[in-house]
Amino acid sequence: IEIDHAIAGFFDEIEVAVRGKGFLYICCLSRSPVLQIIPLLLLKLIDCGYSFFTPAVQLLLALAKIKTMSLSNDTPLRFETLQLHAGYEPDPVTKSRAVPIYATTSFTFNDSAHGARLFGLKEFGNIYSRIMNPTVDVFEKRVAALEGGVAAVAASSGQAAQFMAITALAHAGDNIVSTSNLYGGTYNQLKVLLPRFGIKTKFVSGDKAEDLAAAIDDRTKAVYIETIGNPRYNVPDFEAIAKVAHDNGVPLVVDNTFGAGGYFFRPIEHGADIVVHSATKWIGGHGTTIGGVIVDSGKFNWGQHASQFPQFIEPSEGYHGLRMWETFGPITYAIVLRVEILRDLGSTLNPFAAQQLLLGLETLSLRAERHASNAIALARWLEKNENVSWVSYPGLESHPSHETAKRYLKRGFGSVLSFGVKGGGAAGSQVVDGFKLISNLANVGDSKTLAIHPWSTTHQQLTEEERIDSGATEDSIRISVGVEHLDDIIADFEQSFKVAAAVRAGQAALPDRITEQGGVSASREPGLQESV
Repeated sequence: IEIDHAIAGFFDEIEVAVRGKGFLYICCLSRSPVLQIIPLLLLKLIDCGYSFFTPAVQLLLALAKIKTMSLSNDTPLRFETLQLHAGYEPDPVTKSRAVPIYATTSFTFNDSAHGARLFGLKEFGNIYSRIMNPTVDVFEKRVAALEGGVAAVAASSGQAAQFMAITALAHAGDNIVSTSNLYGGTYNQLKVLLPRFGIKTKFVSGDKAEDLAAAIDDRTKAVYIETIGNPRYNVPDFEAIAKVAHDNGVPLVVDNTFGAGGYFFRPIEHGADIVVHSATKWIGGHGTTIGGVIVDSGKFNWGQHASQFPQFIEPSEGYHGLRMWETFGPITYAIVLRVEILRDLGSTLNPFAAQQLLLGLETLSLRAERHASNAIALARWLEKNENVSWVSYPGLESHPSHETAKRYLKRGFGSVLSFGVKGGGAAGSQVVDGFKLISNLANVGDSKTLAIHPWSTTHQQLTEEERIDSGATEDSIRISVGVEHLDDIIADFEQSFKVAAAVRAGQAALPDRITEQGGVSASREPGLQESV
């Protein structure tokens, strides 16, 4: 009777029908202790050897195991705990507490019938590491938990993840609508590579919802934005843009790389349907590993938009007429990503990289907090410095997106900023070349502080007009603020400003750089200093 009343009350409240996978899905996401019992009992049956559940049910049950991780029925585990525990329990055989590296190409079948069920998507399990791997699986589950999604699919890089996310949605003749405020590599992929597959991108200057809405047509398959535009650092009104996308029957895709794995921002909570990451950045956090990941919110109803997305609704040619949406429900997008896009593109995250990224996740919140506090302090210091003409960082009151950033970025405004040096691009280059501690390289989200000149590097392949529109100006220097002591970061700026000023006055040469071993190395080839 108690269970009947609890279920009836719950479903009356959210007005959904109690039937099939929809009921199980609600149980998985519910915070009701009574409803949480149902998937956990089914999990126990699987543990006891029962294998009659469909792949969709098995995946939803795995989701339930993550979603219901808590120390009490009322308090789910928080971000800082999920980053350490979600998606993995100590191995029951070896008792290994750390996630093992499964360095194998393939996995054995119980018998021929078992193999046939796996290949036919009638049962979920490991087949081949190009498609799935237990180490990678833990990483995927952990990121999905941190972002509040139902499933995730890892990729070999952020660029691969982005390409997979889009090509699962759009085919030849289709288009996506995107802001122009993008990382240069993303802009180039959308502008140059995707058209070779017949997929056009309709770029909109800025990120206003009404401008994005005006660009959508009947062949649009997604709206694409970044959490914090790189390198303009604009913060979109996510909820307004999500409404525009949904009113037009298309999903909102958000590149949340600058959202630091969900620590600074969780797009799904504000209407995003699909989230992509370059896991190379804050998730990995140490400049050691390339990787990407796509998170499926499970909230977009592909069935209501069958004419726009037939690939999810109609019989699958590659799986003997299997209907993905009918079979897999809320996890359809993630399934198609894995068994069609990842299977055929082969842009797979290897288990060694997954283990490195898992190590990065374990300290993500600690690093992100320090990143953000250092960044806002450095931005304020630069804003007052006599050598600096302007500073762009969403945490500053002077930034155009500051009010929107305060609304959405509750834990910090990210850790990347740009500034201009008085004297223009040449003066800025001298400052970058004068750093001793700060490295000049193409990356962000590293524990170490990094600098780069986007105009001549990350955005070089864009036209001059496109570079300016994206936020990369000729005099801008981008800084990815690390977790070093703030005073040491500022000290490096101070000495570089002084040396650059002396170089411009013809009184000094640029300094040698600090090496990893604490010594010095020549900052440039012989003869180059004399030509500065």
